[in-house]
Amino acid sequence: MKKFMALLTAMAVVLTCAGCGAGSADTDKKSEGVMTYEEYMAADIDSQVVIETYVQAKQSWWEDKATVYTQDKDGAYFLYDMACSEADYEKLTPGTKIKVTGYKSEWSGEIEIADGTFEIEEGNYIAEPEDVTSILASDELIDHQNKFVSFKGMTVEAAGQDADGNDVAYLYSWDGSGQDGDDLYFNVSLDGNTYTFTVESYLCDNTTDVYNAVKALKIGDKIDMEGFLYWYEGVNPHITSVTAAK
Repeated sequence: MKKFMALLTAMAVVLTCAGCGAGSADTDKKSEGVMTYEEYMAADIDSQVVIETYVQAKQSWWEDKATVYTQDKDGAYFLYDMACSEADYEKLTPGTKIKVTGYKSEWSGEIEIADGTFEIEEGNYIAEPEDVTSILASDELIDHQNKFVSFKGMTVEAAGQDADGNDVAYLYSWDGSGQDGDDLYFNVSLDGNTYTFTVESYLCDNTTDVYNAVKALKIGDKIDMEGFLYWYEGVNPHITSVTAAK
């Protein structure tokens, strides 16, 4: 994940880290000069884009720049390094409608809006998690990038080994070199395929339910999950909720 070496631990969105609630858009009619999601996805990389979207979760704020997960009824937008004062960051509560002008960017497969500016508008929407379990192994999955999604009935696999050579269910950092408070990486499988999922520590830190739920996982556990369908060299969801499979 992209990290600043000096990045302070950001405030996680409590609602998201416990599992997002439901809501409904008051309207999705775009203002004049604002792109539809389809137009945004068709835009060239590095081109300027203008979109209207709704805050779903805040990942971090640092030196008047914010990283935010957002979504409307048609798709989702990951806003990276958006210009934002600390006071305005406090206003970006879940559901808040914003108009964003920035540049469409790509980083290791992740499509995002970088170096943007925003203004708050009237409106409110919190997305229901979309169950993407059935398309997890398909090419269709990338069409849902950055959405708030769910995964059902997946099996915990070994993520690596500890210092004694024993299989473990999670790692601190991608290679196990981290410590408590760093990102958690864990593997889950479905239909013979194994995937690496992440608890992004700036989104859900080591005080959150999801962080501690992953630390309590055992290899072979069957679990349901919710999170944001982030991309890094392939699907790499940022998980915000883990529960025993129903």
